[in-house]
Amino acid sequence: MTRLSTHDAIIIGAGPAGTSVALTLARRAWAVAIVEKSAFPRHKVCGEYMSASNLALLDQLEIGEAWRANAGPEIRRVGFFSGETRVEAPMPGANDGRCAKDGFGRALGRDILDCLLLQAARSAGVEIFQPCRAVAIDRDGEMQMVRIQAGDETTMLRAPVIVAAHGSWEPGPLPSQQGKTNLPSDLLGFKAHFTGSSLAPDLMPLLAFPGGYGGMVSADHGRLSISCCIRRDMLARLRKHGGPNHQSHASAADAVSRHLMESCRGVRDTLESAHPDGPWLAAGPIRPGIRSCYERDIFRVGNAAGESHPVIAEGISMALQSGWLLASELACASDGRAGREAAGKRYEAAWKRLFSTRVYAAAAIAGIALRPGGATLMAAIVRNFPQALTLGAQLSGKAKPIPGFV
Repeated sequence: MTRLSTHDAIIIGAGPAGTSVALTLARRAWAVAIVEKSAFPRHKVCGEYMSASNLALLDQLEIGEAWRANAGPEIRRVGFFSGETRVEAPMPGANDGRCAKDGFGRALGRDILDCLLLQAARSAGVEIFQPCRAVAIDRDGEMQMVRIQAGDETTMLRAPVIVAAHGSWEPGPLPSQQGKTNLPSDLLGFKAHFTGSSLAPDLMPLLAFPGGYGGMVSADHGRLSISCCIRRDMLARLRKHGGPNHQSHASAADAVSRHLMESCRGVRDTLESAHPDGPWLAAGPIRPGIRSCYERDIFRVGNAAGESHPVIAEGISMALQSGWLLASELACASDGRAGREAAGKRYEAAWKRLFSTRVYAAAAIAGIALRPGGATLMAAIVRNFPQALTLGAQLSGKAKPIPGFV
């Protein structure tokens, strides 16, 4: 027998975007369900840094205290590592007192952050379906039906509001998911944790290397988080020629790790005495760009709504804030489809006001990094103008307040 459950809103995905929506709506007396395909705790390909502008929102979501207790050190400087070049500059606000109220951004592993958010949602009364996969969405009059599966068991969830918070990297059967692509220019994401690194705890360097870019940051419990994106065609070349003694194919993780070490002296120095804390993770391809925030009666948040190149380390910030923006519009929307459409238009306009500049800035920076000779060009720029690092961080939104939290 198929179980049927009715709610005011169904959120597909329990990352920062989905739980931000769920928590905000649940605390406004909405009946909310979250569908999450993975068991927690889980590790994700993610840079894990979050700007200090999110702290007021985390407090409203009632995980601010736990985040402060677990996150890594404050990041007061931004850096650039490429080839033999190492350049550092202040994070925006570091020299003028603007960050005094909320401090500076910090990094927290997704294995911890996602659990904190989901537990807060559960405590707020959100019904959690996990691990369950959403496999279909169909209209039922003014309502929509979401079919979810856990093994051989099927459950039907019914609600007028459906929120796609499933990210953009994985194809799937839902109308909010994108089709599968396999292009030479695709960017694939990789991430790993290390312990015992020598990276200065307050420094977050951008890494530029042939065919890709990345970053490093000191995260929670002494872990270094290193993440990067690399073109599919570059990775294929590295794997073909990067095996033992260059005579056989290397694994993707080995090829990426070796390429980072060979291309960036700063990475070599940082990891010289470090030890891996778990395996390298891979995901992608990433899908930078601005998408429709409301289409076919489905709202989108996080990467499903729009995604900046990870070069600016704003993914978690955009996820959390987009969830809060949507929930704020939904909470005051009138009943019926017309009310939802009006809320969708307001939400999309608010999304673009808050995020479009950083999406375009990230595309410009990534475009330079990924072009042939781009890493060399970027190194020349920042060696002569270190303040370009501070400006880039400013354009990426790291000091931009969230509307309503000023």
